[in-house]
Amino acid sequence: MFAGASEADLFESSRGRLEAIAYRLLGSAADAQDAVQDTYLRWSSAERDYVESPEAWLTKVLTNICLNQLTSARARRETYVGQWLPEPVFTGDPMLGPADTVEQRESVSMAMLTVMERLSANERVVYVLREAFGYQHSEIAEILEITEANCQQIFRRAKQHMATGRTRIEVDQAAATKIVEGFLDAAINGDTETLISLLTENVISIGDGGAFVSTLSRPLVGADRVARFLRLLVRPTEKKRTNLGGAPVMFAAVVNGMPAVVITVNGRVVGLLCLEVTTDGIAAFHGQVNPGKLVRANQWWADIEHGNPLVESW
Repeated sequence: MFAGASEADLFESSRGRLEAIAYRLLGSAADAQDAVQDTYLRWSSAERDYVESPEAWLTKVLTNICLNQLTSARARRETYVGQWLPEPVFTGDPMLGPADTVEQRESVSMAMLTVMERLSANERVVYVLREAFGYQHSEIAEILEITEANCQQIFRRAKQHMATGRTRIEVDQAAATKIVEGFLDAAINGDTETLISLLTENVISIGDGGAFVSTLSRPLVGADRVARFLRLLVRPTEKKRTNLGGAPVMFAAVVNGMPAVVITVNGRVVGLLCLEVTTDGIAAFHGQVNPGKLVRANQWWADIEHGNPLVESW
């Protein structure tokens, strides 16, 4: 039995919500799209007489697909080259889903998506559905086929794991530009003292290049060490230009709700450096240079206004 026009329209009306759930669960826009497509294939051949609530049915099927993907993803990440980071998504992209509450916006920050990797698969599902989408414990329990009391217990445990003690600052494009401009000015000019003053004492820097681009083999921690590394990172050299395929042009943007340096070469995004800004300063840098995790970012970048570049003679 294949979905007719009305059934297909019903699914399409749910696609955005399903993609947003899957992205939070998987940390990958590409995997989220695949999970939603698999959900559609199952929806297209489902016996409609047995579907009491299409929304609940679709959410349950999607969740089960994501649970299976999380299990296999954990196995793949054991052999992943270097550090693993989530796939960055520009703010404004529908993949990020609802952003009406602090909880919803927090749930797609690079910092929180990275911390979510510590959760078990069930903890991640319960946390995402409850915290970001407001599902009742009774609804989540039915999806996972567990008791409501167990669901509440899992949620409390997940909340404890997710607590970072950091108060992040929410930014718009103007604020992001100001923050990124200050950071780049200090880093490029070698103003170590100013650069360190922008960072928290225990700031962390993580880079993900996969098997394609050489990055830090492990996280770098501490204001002095991170500042020195960032100075070297943004210092222009002919070798860097050759490796990048040209001189990079740098912009400021908001990515996953955080200020970010967008590094482009010949109009193509080759790197995103996301800054986790807290009330105490910049607490983390998440650098994504794995080309496979910049596909959606490039698609989005090609269709939006970029504003003026902050660095174009590097």
